[in-house]
Amino acid sequence: MSKKDVLNIGIVCGEHSGDRLGAGLIEELKKHYDVNLYGVGGPKLEKLGLKSSFHYSEINIMGLLDPLLSIFKLTRLRKNLINLFIKNNINLFIGIDSPDFNMGIHKALKKKCLNKNIQVVSPSVWGWRQGRVKSIQAYIDLTLCLFNFEHNYYKKVGHNSFHLGHPFFNLNKENKEKILKKYNLNSSKKFLSVLPGSRKSEVINMMPVYADFIKKHHGKFRDYFYLIPVADKELLPIINKHFDGEDLPIKIAEQSMKDFLSISSLSIVTSGTATLEASILESPPIICYKTNTFNYSIISRMLRIDNVGLPNLLLGKRHYIELIQNECNVKNLIDAVKATEDLIPHSSEHASTIRELLKGNGYSEAIKAIEAL
Repeated sequence: MSKKDVLNIGIVCGEHSGDRLGAGLIEELKKHYDVNLYGVGGPKLEKLGLKSSFHYSEINIMGLLDPLLSIFKLTRLRKNLINLFIKNNINLFIGIDSPDFNMGIHKALKKKCLNKNIQVVSPSVWGWRQGRVKSIQAYIDLTLCLFNFEHNYYKKVGHNSFHLGHPFFNLNKENKEKILKKYNLNSSKKFLSVLPGSRKSEVINMMPVYADFIKKHHGKFRDYFYLIPVADKELLPIINKHFDGEDLPIKIAEQSMKDFLSISSLSIVTSGTATLEASILESPPIICYKTNTFNYSIISRMLRIDNVGLPNLLLGKRHYIELIQNECNVKNLIDAVKATEDLIPHSSEHASTIRELLKGNGYSEAIKAIEAL
């Protein structure tokens, strides 16, 4: 294809990390094609020309029970997007993460045989619900994997995949002095970042434990200052209400995760992509996850892996402490902070190892894999 060829692209992502990944891919495609975008995304994709059909948080629903409770709404949103993509004769559909929502779109479009389907970020079929690989093989033409162990898994089962790599491989710490000045922080303090998650459901589930931890930990260790980055301003009131009337050494700020992790000697992080960011920014994470009893009773039966934290999966061992479900309590968090302090002197070495493991073949090579379709 020539540089002036036009690509009509349908794209769907449901959170800010997917928005970032999608923007990287679209920026590379724009170097080769005139691109028209349709679908749903965040601010980075909107800057590249996407007029999002609705706010991308509408499909950012986790667990098993919550999607069931929202089934009619999600079905309506999905149907509207499918009609939008067919109406605009898309050449490619790019689903980014949100695997259960996007799989319905992949399936509907594959039956029309009008375009190629690409999934960015593999569903965690290697970890749980492995039966999903049959649908992936049937309806997705190419999966762009962030991690090499995912790519290797797909090679074994015969699915077309590409090791994109993770953009965090070239992530670097921000300047400490600038951060201290920006947030008016005292340099004599030891900083501990507490990351409750980017989804509303995560914050609702995790903040009661985290808030209780901060109150009790501060009572014992006065030299710590606690930093809580907020992914979205809509999450601010949910977090703030846990500290109403409290006099605690806390800084809560929007869009501050990289800054806060850059100056934190260690961190408490809700399981997800943020655990990678913490490890690479040399803030050894205590990896936590807690959901409602119904969700966990089902998910725990489906798990086929011993570790859930991404840094531990990459390293092939439990290097960072994981506190899952009932283990995620105040006492264990306090003990985990003490134990994780032993990792601090080696955080730079561990960050380099993980950074190497995150390297893939990149966006430019991914475009070749897409063109090969």
